[in-house]
Amino acid sequence: MRIDTTRTLRDLAGEIASRPHPPVKISVSMGTCGIAAGTGPVLEALRTAVAERHLENAVEISEVGCMGLCYAEPVLMVSSNDGSHRLIYGDVTPQQIPAILDAGVDSIAPGTRTIERNWYYPEWETPAPGELQARIVLRNTGRLCPENLEEYLASDGYAALGKVLDTMTPQEVIDLITASGLRGRGGGGFPTGKKWQFAAARQSDEKFIICNADEGDPGAFMDRAVLEGDPHAVLEAMAIGGYAIGAHTGVIYIRAEYPLAVKRLEIAIEQAHERGLLGKNIFNSGFDFDIQIKFGAGAFVCGEETALIHSIEGKRGEPTVKPPFPADKGLWEKPTVVNNVETYACIAAIVRKGAEWFRSIGTEGSPGTKVFALAGKVAKVGLAEVPMGTTLRTIIYEIGDGIRNNRQFKAVQTGGPSGGCITAANLDLPIDYEALKKIGSMMGSGGMIVMDEDDCMVNIAKFFLEFTLDESCGKCTPCRIGNRRMYEMLDDITSGRGTPETIEKLKMLSATIKDTALCGLGQTAPNPVLSTLANFEEEYMAHVRDSRCPAGVCSKLIRYEITDRCVGCGICLRHCPVHCISGERKMRHLIDQERCIKCGVCFQSCRFHAVEKR
Repeated sequence: MRIDTTRTLRDLAGEIASRPHPPVKISVSMGTCGIAAGTGPVLEALRTAVAERHLENAVEISEVGCMGLCYAEPVLMVSSNDGSHRLIYGDVTPQQIPAILDAGVDSIAPGTRTIERNWYYPEWETPAPGELQARIVLRNTGRLCPENLEEYLASDGYAALGKVLDTMTPQEVIDLITASGLRGRGGGGFPTGKKWQFAAARQSDEKFIICNADEGDPGAFMDRAVLEGDPHAVLEAMAIGGYAIGAHTGVIYIRAEYPLAVKRLEIAIEQAHERGLLGKNIFNSGFDFDIQIKFGAGAFVCGEETALIHSIEGKRGEPTVKPPFPADKGLWEKPTVVNNVETYACIAAIVRKGAEWFRSIGTEGSPGTKVFALAGKVAKVGLAEVPMGTTLRTIIYEIGDGIRNNRQFKAVQTGGPSGGCITAANLDLPIDYEALKKIGSMMGSGGMIVMDEDDCMVNIAKFFLEFTLDESCGKCTPCRIGNRRMYEMLDDITSGRGTPETIEKLKMLSATIKDTALCGLGQTAPNPVLSTLANFEEEYMAHVRDSRCPAGVCSKLIRYEITDRCVGCGICLRHCPVHCISGERKMRHLIDQERCIKCGVCFQSCRFHAVEKR
C-alpha cells in the first residue's frame, strides 16, 4: 500500500503500534559481529525451541542489528511487549535457550550471563543514574528489525520526512539543521546546515545528495552498524536533505566489503519504493526523490569527498584541490552535498524534536552525541554513543570497563590514521572537536583504539603510517614520497638503525607534509607520528640511544637470554628454528645472539621461565 499523505502515515503508524503482539519479544543481535560470534545457531535454536513448545503466540522473535555489546556476542534481549521489563543476555549458547525461555522476562535464566543496560533514549526517556550513553544515532539499532519497515513506521519512522514535506519550506529545514548545531560526524566537524545552505543557494538544473558510507579507519565500525541495524533512518534523512537543497537524486557510496549492510540497504530501498516513501510525488507533495547505491572498492582515500565523487563518476579515486567545493561543483559538476552515515542518522530526530532539544545534549560548540567504536586493549569492545563532552576516562573505564588483564593504560588513538595518541594526562578531557584538536588528535569518524603498557608507541606510529602509505592515491608528491620517507625513518628506528638525527628529520618532514599535502589524508598522515613524538619521546630515544624497545615489541631490538633458572631440559634447543641455542643436558644453555632471529620460540616454550626478553 502506497502512503500518500502524512495523515495516512500517522494513521498507519498508530494502527501498526496497536496491533496485538505476543507478550514476550526476544531480539537476537544479527549484525556482522553477532553473526561472526555465532548468533546464527542461537537464532535457529530459539526458533526450534519456540516451535517445539508451541509458543508462537507467546514469543515474538526479532532479528535486530548490533546492540553495541560486541564483547558479549552472541547477545539476545528478552523484553515484555509493553517495554516495562528487559533482560539482556551475553555469551549465549544454543544449549541455554530452553532455560532462557523458561525464565521469561521476570527472572534470570540459571547458568547465563546477564548484562546491565547503561543507555537511554533521549527522544522518549530521561536518564536514570548510571546511564552514561544517550542513543540518538543508535536509537533503532539493536531495537528494531532492520528488514521490517512496519517496525520503523511504528517508531515514528518517516514522520520527520512527512513533517518536512507537509509543513516546512526547504529554507526552514536548513535553518532548523543550522540552529541545531549539528556538525559532520565523518571527520572535520563542518556544520551540516552551512553545507546544505551552500548547495541550496547554487542555481542548477540538477543537484545531488551523497551518503559517504566508505568507512575505512582501522577499528571503526559505527557506520556499518547503523546501516545494518537502521537503514531507513539514512534513507529518510537523505530525502529530507534532498528536499532542503533541491536535489532529486541521492547516492549511497558504500564499500563492497559490507555485504550485510548492502543487503539491508537494498531491502530498505525496495520497501520504501513500494510504500511511496521514495520515488515520484512522495506524500502527494510533488517532491520526487530516489536513491541509488554505488559500491566502493575499499580505497581509504575515497572517504575524502572529492575522491569519492570521482569514484562514483567512474574515474580514479583521487582528490582535487578545493575550492571549488562539492557544494559548488560536485558530482557531474553539479552542486552536491556529502555527509556520512552518522550525520544523516541524526537528522530525523532533530526534525521531530527540534533544534533546542538537540542542543540540550552535548556541549555548546559540539551539540548532540557521538558514536565511538571501542577497540584494542579495552575490556568491553563495542559501540558507545555518548553526549559530546563525555570524558575519555568515562568511555574507557566505565563503559569499556578498563584495560584487559589488569594491564596499565598507556594511550588511546582517536580519529584513526588521521588522529593522534592521547595519554593518561588527558583522560579527563571532555571530548569535543576543538578539545581533541588542541591536544594533537581529532574526532575523525569515531574509532577509538586503546593501548596498554605492552604496546610500543613507535611501532604504533609505524603501523598507522604504513596503512596511510598503502592507501595513498599517490597524486601529490608530499603524500606519495614524503610518507614513504617517514615510514623508512620509523623502520630504521624500530630496527635499531635510527639516530637522534633521524628523529629530528622525522619532525621536520612531518611538519612539511602537513603544510603541503593535497587532501586531508596526506595532511593528517603525520599526526600519529607527531603525537607519539610529543608524548613518548623518551620511548623514541630508547630505540635510537639504547637500541632497546621498552615495550619489548620491536623484534630487532629484543634480546633473549637464558638465566640461571635453566635446568638444561633442552626444550628450547629442540624448538629453535635456526639452531642458535647450545648446551649440554642438565646444564645452562646459551643463545648465539648473532644467529638469533628474535622469534621468541624459546621464550614461549620454556616451562621454567628461564628465558628472559630484554
